[in-house]
Amino acid sequence: MLQRWTLLWLFALLLGVMGLPVSGSDFQHHRYEDMVQALLAVQNECPYITRIYSIGRSVNGRHLYVLEFSDNPGIHEALEPEFKYVGNMHGNEVLGRELLIKFSQFLCEEYRAGNQRIMRLIHDTRIHILPSMNPDGYEVAARQGPELNGYLVGRGNAREIDLNRNFPDLNALMYYYEKNNGRNHHLPLPDNWEHQVEPETLAVIKWMQNYNFVLSANLHGGAVVANYPFDKSRDPRIRGRTMYSATPDDKIFRQLARTYSYAHGWMHKGWNCGDYFNEGITNGASWYSLSRGMQDFNYLYTNCFEITLELSCDKFPPESSLPREWLGNREALVSYLEQVHHGLKGMVYDENNNPISKAEISVAGINHDVTSGNDGDYFRLLLPGTYTVKASAPGYHPSTSTVTVGPAEAIQVCLLLLFRLRQEHKTAIIMN
Repeated sequence: MLQRWTLLWLFALLLGVMGLPVSGSDFQHHRYEDMVQALLAVQNECPYITRIYSIGRSVNGRHLYVLEFSDNPGIHEALEPEFKYVGNMHGNEVLGRELLIKFSQFLCEEYRAGNQRIMRLIHDTRIHILPSMNPDGYEVAARQGPELNGYLVGRGNAREIDLNRNFPDLNALMYYYEKNNGRNHHLPLPDNWEHQVEPETLAVIKWMQNYNFVLSANLHGGAVVANYPFDKSRDPRIRGRTMYSATPDDKIFRQLARTYSYAHGWMHKGWNCGDYFNEGITNGASWYSLSRGMQDFNYLYTNCFEITLELSCDKFPPESSLPREWLGNREALVSYLEQVHHGLKGMVYDENNNPISKAEISVAGINHDVTSGNDGDYFRLLLPGTYTVKASAPGYHPSTSTVTVGPAEAIQVCLLLLFRLRQEHKTAIIMN
């Protein structure tokens, strides 16, 4: 009997060390009010590193609340990347919502416990967590509950619009530009676009416009696989067939997807939900073509690289399965977040040491540019290797540097742009 109790005590201690509740009693499905209270509880426990803000309201008037983690909440610090997790875009795909609530609790608890890995992430990253993009759809699904929930009940918003088919379609424009050497980033939105999207979609687009996000993932359910852009096939004539549709950053997207898959408890094994995905990853269009999706929009309209994480065979899993799902995803959520610190970053200045915003940063051989933010800082996710990087802005001479990116922290490269009318040569300052 003593040996049995010793083993139980050790098991309980192990759960505590891992940041899990011993009883598992806080694993539950959260209705809207419960979710808000859970976020407020995190803010109350960690008031100096968190902030709650709303990016807008749903059709039925529910706030789309974001919980931010940072050592300076509410402030963008130069050279500190912005990261976001988005859950519950489809109202009846609820695991992402619960994982992000639990992940928020985990970050707070581990920070307070002195976990150096989590403390470093919060000090060096501005983390934004939107547990539910579709709170109205969730309430429809939750009224049926896990046992009776249908495949489509609550999927859309209150108007039954699928939010992942509701973003402006920039893929068609991108594919046209590819053939005509046109713009490869920050594509223009169509006229009247604000009246063509749902309130939840509008709120998220405005959110993207207000924050210079670098990396993101949106959490779904119904399969177990990490899905990366492009979601939309380049050939619209293909019906009923799939075709791989690679972005110019296909290699880094594959690595980002693998990061989550291999850190996940079972995603990387490939066989899940009756489907097989090699390494637990897939190109979106290679799986099935999807128009007006959020991950493609992120890549084509902003500096943000986003993948879609399908996390459960059951869209509305029972509460009893939530502890196992948390164990399977916890390390993956942390590991993926850490990827925002890889590649290249730096500042773009003029000769008077003033930061230059909206400077274009291009990498030779990769036909997709990013731009500097309002503070003149830029972030470029890259795999290890040697690259030729160019910064340019209207009225300045472009600045070119050759940079070697390693496998660890992002290399810092600060670029100096000289006024075109003042000098006729270009220079670059590399700070490693």
